[in-house]
Amino acid sequence: MIKSIIDWYLGALEQGGYPLIALLMAIESSVLPLPSEMVVPPAAILVKSKGVFTYWGIVIAGAIGSWVGASVMYWISRVAGRPFVLKYGKYFFIPRYKVEKAECWAAKFGAIGIFISRLLPVVRHLIGIPAGIVKLDYRVYSIYTILGSAFWCSVLCWVGVVAGKDEKLMQGELHRVLIWLIGALIVLGAIYYFFVHRFMNNRSENKKNASNG
Repeated sequence: MIKSIIDWYLGALEQGGYPLIALLMAIESSVLPLPSEMVVPPAAILVKSKGVFTYWGIVIAGAIGSWVGASVMYWISRVAGRPFVLKYGKYFFIPRYKVEKAECWAAKFGAIGIFISRLLPVVRHLIGIPAGIVKLDYRVYSIYTILGSAFWCSVLCWVGVVAGKDEKLMQGELHRVLIWLIGALIVLGAIYYFFVHRFMNNRSENKKNASNG
């Protein structure tokens, strides 16, 4: 079953080409929970196995798709405003606390935070909300989004190359798939904990102390 899913997805990528990669990455940069870790590495595997893509082509398609999705989030937030996002965001998988966390992140790191956010879970697809709300210069937002997305897609391409060398994984052996998935979850969890969760908790604690004082 696992091998069938892998084969189906690789076949879909092979048929859809770069436009499909761009579309999936655009979705990933919006509110829908589609991890980029499930989009780019399989495409990188096809570079080696079938020569369907090039690494640079994947990076460019992924970066453009991420920019499109991130731009949608930016303009919706900029036009609708903070009250609308906080009130109706929950209907689009954007609860209030996530918006507030993203706002804290943007306030702390500014424009460079746009670049950094492309490398981090959770913050990645939410950063366009505070950027739009505060009306960050769209050109600056776009530049940092494209650069950060291109860098992240390059990292994911490398992951795909390494995974493609695992012959047992490519044969769909369940335990190999699980090892890779567990490893990816551990890495992503560690990144989120050390760079996002602790930062957000410290911000909340500082606010609480300030209000009590």
